[in-house]
Amino acid sequence: MISTLARSDRSLLALSLAFFAVAGVTNTTVTASYQTLVAVTVAVAGVYGLATYARTVDRRTLALVSLGLWLTFLAVAAFHLVGVAAIAGALSVSVSTASPVLTAATWATLMGASASSAFLGLREYGAQAGADAPEDRLLEQDLDL
Repeated sequence: MISTLARSDRSLLALSLAFFAVAGVTNTTVTASYQTLVAVTVAVAGVYGLATYARTVDRRTLALVSLGLWLTFLAVAAFHLVGVAAIAGALSVSVSTASPVLTAATWATLMGASASSAFLGLREYGAQAGADAPEDRLLEQDLDL
C-alpha cells in the first residue's frame, strides 16, 4: 500500500492544472519548435505536480478528483460543439480572447483527468500486486485430510 500524508495540498492540484493550461496555450503548432519544447516542459512540470498531489491524498479523493476532471472536460468539450465565435458573442468578448481561454480549459481538464486517472490506476495496480486470487490461495493451501 502506498502511504499517504494526512493532509493534502490542493494548491498542487491547482498549480498542475495551471501548468497544463499554459502548455495548451503555448503549443500552437504541430511542428517541432521552441514553443513545442516549452509546452512539453511546462506539461511535464504539471504531471510532476499532479503526481505529488496524488501521493498526498487517499484513493477515494483521487478517484473523486479524476471523476470531477473528466466531467469538467466533457462540459468544456460541449463548448467546442457550440463554437468559439458563438461563445465569444454570448460573453461579449472577442474571439481572440475566447479562443485561448477555451484552449486552456480544454488542455487543463483533459491533461488533469488523464494524469489523475493514470495515477489512480497505478495506485490500484500497486495495491493489488501482492494479493493473490482467492482460487490461487485455495489451491496452494496444505489441507490435511
